[in-house]
Amino acid sequence: MKIRVPVLKTLGVCLALAFSSTALADQPIVVKFSHVVADKTPKGQGALKFKELAEAALPGKVEVQVFPNSQLFGDGKEMEALLLGDVQIIAPSLAKFDRYTKKLQIYDLPFMFNDMAALDRFQASPAGQSLLDSMTSKGIKGLAYWHNGLKQMSTNKDKLVRPEDIKGLKFRIQSSDVLEAQFRQLDANPQKLAFAEVYQALQTGVVDGAENPWSNIYSQKFHEVQKTIAVTNHGALDYMVITNAGWWDGLPEDVRAGLKKAMDGATEYANQLAAEINDRDQQQIAEAGKAKIQTLSKRDVAAWREAVRPVWTKFADQIGEDLIAKARASNDE
Repeated sequence: MKIRVPVLKTLGVCLALAFSSTALADQPIVVKFSHVVADKTPKGQGALKFKELAEAALPGKVEVQVFPNSQLFGDGKEMEALLLGDVQIIAPSLAKFDRYTKKLQIYDLPFMFNDMAALDRFQASPAGQSLLDSMTSKGIKGLAYWHNGLKQMSTNKDKLVRPEDIKGLKFRIQSSDVLEAQFRQLDANPQKLAFAEVYQALQTGVVDGAENPWSNIYSQKFHEVQKTIAVTNHGALDYMVITNAGWWDGLPEDVRAGLKKAMDGATEYANQLAAEINDRDQQQIAEAGKAKIQTLSKRDVAAWREAVRPVWTKFADQIGEDLIAKARASNDE
């Protein structure tokens, strides 16, 4: 009896551990997708589509949890959270990466791309695709580019036509050296603020204006606290969907392939939706009648382009003249 009791206990422990391991193995891999905008924006809808496609492709193997509107982390903390493994996927705007690679500043250069078609051509090119892997040494793996539309400038002033109209005004910007230089070149005062703080800052006059695509302006109700929105189309607010490189490489091969396929599908969906939503939201802003939409003539746009041209020169060495040339060539096709 003295011999059998320990044997039985040992057998029980082994069976319990085996059951526990089997139970854990049956648990789905949780993928937390955190972002800072509303569900109804292109990014928000893209994240939900990714969840739908990933869970359909990998039933029982993955569970995608989507956290919009900075519910988990604001845009000042989400990158740190990704690198620490607190979330698995985020989609920061391309302006957020200059501390990891200077090459991605190409997307912040004002009037770099004539339209979204030119941007698409560049991002699909070998040069654009190579930028997705430009931060792997820092632990960041790029999965896709998502659109949110071309940026428009807005202010709490009645006139916004030429560059001199924003002289001395305070503009909210993302944390980007290029965007800071852009507004300083225009004799405005850039103010770095988290996206979640922008509405209140515009409402209270902490800042006078901002730059956003139509979908952000409408979904965040910025048009209710701004007087004028100028159709400048001066830059694209795009995102790079990224993951922790170590986490991604450590996934089972079938799971990684399934997530990649789901991301490809979500990207196509999100980018098509971005165009539709921006057109719709521009119309809804016009119909709301709270902010005046100011169209610009070709001469007006030419004045803006000329005013910010020195910003290109300032950052050419950091970004690379060759990369700028490839981006500019996408406008010619």
